[in-house]
Amino acid sequence: MESLGEALRRVPLLDGAMHPDRLAEQVLNDPLVLKLRERYPDVDDATLRLNLNRLYQMSAEYRNCKYCPGLADCPNDMQGHYTSITCATLNGRWQVVDQKTPCSKWTAYTQQEQIRKRITSFFVDETLFGAEYDPSEMLDLDESREPAVIDLISYIEKTRQEGLQKKGLYLQGNFGTGKTYLAGFMLKELAKEGFSGVIVYMPEFVEDAKALMLEPQQLKETISLMKEADLLVFDDIGAENLSPWVRDHVLGAILNYRMNRKPTFYTSNHDLDALEKHFSFTHKEGEELHKGQRLMDRVRPFVDVVHVRGRNQRG
Repeated sequence: MESLGEALRRVPLLDGAMHPDRLAEQVLNDPLVLKLRERYPDVDDATLRLNLNRLYQMSAEYRNCKYCPGLADCPNDMQGHYTSITCATLNGRWQVVDQKTPCSKWTAYTQQEQIRKRITSFFVDETLFGAEYDPSEMLDLDESREPAVIDLISYIEKTRQEGLQKKGLYLQGNFGTGKTYLAGFMLKELAKEGFSGVIVYMPEFVEDAKALMLEPQQLKETISLMKEADLLVFDDIGAENLSPWVRDHVLGAILNYRMNRKPTFYTSNHDLDALEKHFSFTHKEGEELHKGQRLMDRVRPFVDVVHVRGRNQRG
């Protein structure tokens, strides 16, 4: 943004009748400057004239904000900030102090960025966390889904009031009923309260974990992140192609660590019994009922089932 000096040099080109002194008078009689003079009636005219550049910048940036072109195109010196001015005495003399103040758009942006930093997604579209969730719209969209939305909102409020819960939720429902959307809503709302979250799209994660067998350090860091996150969501669990190693040494290790410590959440098209059958079978080893049951002992007691009913919203 240009300074008052640049404006003074530009004025004769725009209006030959205007003198720099006249522009200075315009600055001093700007409505914002007049309000400043009302707040600090003892500030003398000479002090204000010594700080014309600050006053000009305050007025110019105020006009920019009034006709804001959006945060990305902010013309002010510091993106998302405007110049505000206060006056104070120092050794008996008045001083004009300017500072950069964040606008509402910048505040909202930084809050959104803080939320994003608290949530890690593996193979899940991150625009899910940029969405503006409207609980009333979520309730009205499909009446048959209302009980699930109410259960989820109740869980969020309970966590806000009591802190991190030991049990998570198992969001069970047909394709396209909004299970992942509801899980994203929960993560975003609780990220506002300072909780960290991880959401994992299971079909792709399992394939990636198999590849990471050759990169043990990266695999260790990924598993550690899932173990330590306040909130962990396994999205579309039961749709993955499990190997015995991923089941027993990756998924099993994560769930074994989290049980009785931190809540784990699931979205699935399967009920819990069907999920146990899924865990019991791998293409490499065939059916291993005790392995499936062993893993489900780390799932079933630590979730409350929420049935997400309704029509397929993807259509």
